[in-house]
Amino acid sequence: MLSVPGREIYLVAGGVDEPACYLVQDKEAGGILINTPAFDEALLAAIQAAGGARFVFLPSRLGVRDLDRWRAALEAEAMAYEPEVEAIAGSIDITLDNKSKLTRTIDFLPMSGRTRGSCALRLKNLPGVVFFGPILEPGPDGWPTLVQHADDHSFESRMFGALGLQDVTFDYAFTDDFVPGATRFGPGAAAAVNAAVHAALEL
Repeated sequence: MLSVPGREIYLVAGGVDEPACYLVQDKEAGGILINTPAFDEALLAAIQAAGGARFVFLPSRLGVRDLDRWRAALEAEAMAYEPEVEAIAGSIDITLDNKSKLTRTIDFLPMSGRTRGSCALRLKNLPGVVFFGPILEPGPDGWPTLVQHADDHSFESRMFGALGLQDVTFDYAFTDDFVPGATRFGPGAAAAVNAAVHAALEL
């Protein structure tokens, strides 16, 4: 799906009817599975063939299916932001806070609002990649933007978090919604996302 220096990124499953699940193979951290789909032996084999996963990162409870089966099968540690942990069906091995880092170039951006503990994962070194989970989703032009939902934990928090992205450097952005050929993810994601967010908020 995307190759950047020191990393390979794959779309594993979902994106349309279910939240997208991504696999990041990082030369330093190893494999990171983002979200967990319904457990499937064929998907497990594909993930293992791509290098496996040492970690499972959960941006929110919305992208979690069969977490403990994936943890056991992959022998992976699951991570989530502390306010989200209680809402996740399954065991969390690593509870994240606003200062947590996985490596010197992989950290986390707490952006609560869609759920109580929504959190993004950032690959910091250039070109820069952010996995937003449900925090953003594709707008009419295909770029991730801010879309209000009736069940938002706090849309006000979502707005402040999204506006803070103007200070974040990234060239690629991925969300729970991904339609191949329609969803745009980069390069040029930061400028496009910030423009889309400002347009959505009519700023």
